[in-house]
Amino acid sequence: MEFIQTKKAPSAIGPYSQAVVINDMVYTSGQIALTPEGSDELLKENIDVQTIAVLQNLKAVLEEAGSSLNDVVKTTIFLADMDSFAAVNKIYDKAFGEHKPARSTVAVKTLPKNALVEIDAVATVSNYSF
Repeated sequence: MEFIQTKKAPSAIGPYSQAVVINDMVYTSGQIALTPEGSDELLKENIDVQTIAVLQNLKAVLEEAGSSLNDVVKTTIFLADMDSFAAVNKIYDKAFGEHKPARSTVAVKTLPKNALVEIDAVATVSNYSF
């Protein structure tokens, strides 16, 4: 088991890893719209800005693990408001293109730092090497 950490995505805000690689699979922790520069400030503008940042952070963690968005098998999206579903779908669709992993989307009461969206992923490792 390998624990993944990259400075290209925000550090974990608790006692967990950005991702774990085991048996050629990567399991990411949920990503919210924090900047990778080490600030623990949430990008608060709107659901579009947050979703773009979340997917960029997820991409960075996957790449550090030797994977990519094209290797994602399953995602889970957590929304603070299900009314954001369409906006998130539009950006998610653009990020994944023709690749359509399995997905669950759930509405939650609150997210860390009062984020509007959080996404985690499970992916295969395409070019894993340490």
